[in-house]
Amino acid sequence: MIPYPVDYVRATSVAHALAMLASERDAKLLSGGHSLLPLMKLRLASTPLLIDIGRLPELHGIEIHSDHIAIGAATSHAKLGDHSQLAELSPLFRMAASVIADPTVRNRGTIGGSLVYADPSADWPAVMLALDARMEITSADGTRQVPADEFFVGFMTSAVQQDELLTRILIPLPGPDRVAYRKFRHPSSGYAVAAAAVALRYGGSICTGGMIGVTGVAETAFRARAAEIELGHGFTGSAEEIARLVELAFGGTTPLEDGFADGAYRIQLAKVMLSRALADAVRQS
Repeated sequence: MIPYPVDYVRATSVAHALAMLASERDAKLLSGGHSLLPLMKLRLASTPLLIDIGRLPELHGIEIHSDHIAIGAATSHAKLGDHSQLAELSPLFRMAASVIADPTVRNRGTIGGSLVYADPSADWPAVMLALDARMEITSADGTRQVPADEFFVGFMTSAVQQDELLTRILIPLPGPDRVAYRKFRHPSSGYAVAAAAVALRYGGSICTGGMIGVTGVAETAFRARAAEIELGHGFTGSAEEIARLVELAFGGTTPLEDGFADGAYRIQLAKVMLSRALADAVRQS
């Protein structure tokens, strides 16, 4: 379907982008375009004005600090997957980036667009939840930070308001000791039918806790909190323990249903992905 005519402006700074947002209440921000433009083509999103923020230098790059990693919201999936220091400090990024869609999407799509549009089948939301990330959101009034578990508020809805833009993603350091990401891909889109990100912390050889992010299963990505509680109670990674955690993770979940997977099938796939991710993480040394 051909989208309707829209006006286009390329922002010269974050301040300019915010001013343009203020001038048109229905304006939308454009970075890589791989989240917004497909919605516009399907007439699921509309706007009279596209504000291109994809070339703003302040929204690009990966900065390593002593207590956190700062990632510009317009950084592409490919750059996140190719950054050697990021892979060393937070290997979940390379794991997830490598299975996002296809090379075209990985080179053009951005982490910020994926997060702001909060697609329930996107990869990055699960990773952000598992890593306890914080999102830096900027408006004309200043900046605020929102933790990942408060950022994804509903189906295709994030905490970013109309007059705001996501500027950076902040990942705390030191990160978890062992991580894994498992995903069942939709065969055509590459989106997650079900996926799980696992981040475990260890004291010596003992698991002391962890975080689990799940995507592709429900109306929004979520933390498997009931399962996380058990991780801090002597979890060793046995098959019996993993089976118990997986049941806890999806208890009470209302699954998505579509032409590819009904609810029961989607939950079963999610259980398998989480089981494999937990086993992968435990096997790391």
